[in-house]
Amino acid sequence: MDDINTTSSEITNENVNFETRINLGPLLDHVNTIKKEIETVIVGQHKMVDQLLVAILSNGHVLLEGVPGVAKTITAKLLAKTLNIGFSRIQFTPDLMPSDILGTSIFNLKNSEFEFKKGPIFSNLILIDEINRAPAKTQAALFEVMEERQITIDGSAYQLEAPFLVIATQNPVEQEGTYRLPEAQLDRFLFKITIDYPKLNEEILIIQREHSLQDHGKLDAIKTILSAEEIKEYQGLVKQIRVEQNLLEYIARIVVNTRENAFLYLGASPRASIAILNASKGFAAIRGRDFVTPEDIKEAAIPVLQHRVIVAPEREMEGLTSSEIIKQIIETVEIPR
Repeated sequence: MDDINTTSSEITNENVNFETRINLGPLLDHVNTIKKEIETVIVGQHKMVDQLLVAILSNGHVLLEGVPGVAKTITAKLLAKTLNIGFSRIQFTPDLMPSDILGTSIFNLKNSEFEFKKGPIFSNLILIDEINRAPAKTQAALFEVMEERQITIDGSAYQLEAPFLVIATQNPVEQEGTYRLPEAQLDRFLFKITIDYPKLNEEILIIQREHSLQDHGKLDAIKTILSAEEIKEYQGLVKQIRVEQNLLEYIARIVVNTRENAFLYLGASPRASIAILNASKGFAAIRGRDFVTPEDIKEAAIPVLQHRVIVAPEREMEGLTSSEIIKQIIETVEIPR
């Protein structure tokens, strides 16, 4: 009997003595403070704000898509104002050249040598407004920097300082003077976030706030919350979020299903699987958990996958969208127990 009691006691002690958990307290405090600052200007759009914060924590780029006037640009500027990091805005136009973004070598007459003058891409947070307005050769200038965080010019490689995040905007409706982003470009973005029109009560609140501003700017009272060092520290914490083996398999099954789905002409690549993994860790972190759940994976799947798959032409003619198909895939894949 004594032996049984001793064994039970040992089991209880083992159950009580958990491994050291990740301290997410400071991260949560900063996340909630940033949300409050953004909410002083942006009405609603809570899911979009969460996704932007997850993108920062996951070290990924974001494509914001929506019709003109739904606060795409101001949201990016607002987020930049809460971060104490470098910020550049690049307005994409049909006559924009790659050197206007990356920089160029200029001959210095004083020392008879070429000097590299850095372009606006050499910053931490880059807002690219109307990314589909520039031609293909200018869009292609972003391939290397978005994937490898470096630029190669005249045989020399220039590393960009961390953190480095691109937030690009585009209008899905207007086609005049635009150049569709190729799949290889879209694949560089962690998330594609679609911004919808506000609801009636939100529209009323937007008008009321604009009326009360008078001569004050929207961003004047926004406080700086996070430094570059804190962002890098939190990105390191998010990488340590626990993911069980069965959840890794769950991610793989969802992505493989996009390749085998009859409604899709093109499925997602392994880069999408890694993106879902990293994003689900970010969602777990902003929810205050040091472990990923199936709900985190579901929440990450649509913004990660919807721009990485191509709907079969016959299904597209029926009005079916990539996000609807992904929702169906998520519903059919069995959730790990």
